[in-house]
Amino acid sequence: MYLSSFKFADELKEELFLNDIKRTCYQSFYPFGVLSAHHLERLDFEPVTILYGGNGSGKSTALNIICEKLRLQRDTLYNRSNFYEDYLRMCDYEIEAAIPKESRMITSDDVFDFMLIFVA
Repeated sequence: MYLSSFKFADELKEELFLNDIKRTCYQSFYPFGVLSAHHLERLDFEPVTILYGGNGSGKSTALNIICEKLRLQRDTLYNRSNFYEDYLRMCDYEIEAAIPKESRMITSDDVFDFMLIFVA
């Protein structure tokens, strides 16, 4: 186990950031508002940690944010916006041990793509 906990931006940090933005040409400030809408501010990890919820509840968003903050490798594309880096700066994490450099995020799309190579 490498990751002990991960802290997402809370509602107050999000609100302060969004209030400072003077640009109005954006329709989306993703990932702002996604996790805070469900009051997800922190994940504490165990040897097995399960994220569950309905479509649109933020599971993939949370994993994508963690992956980017930890600078993990990945193959699959994911949603980003002009404000993604701003959000990442508001996040923090604690580790149990150094994360190996070869660590990566594997998504269901990666698994399906891998399987299709052998089927074709």
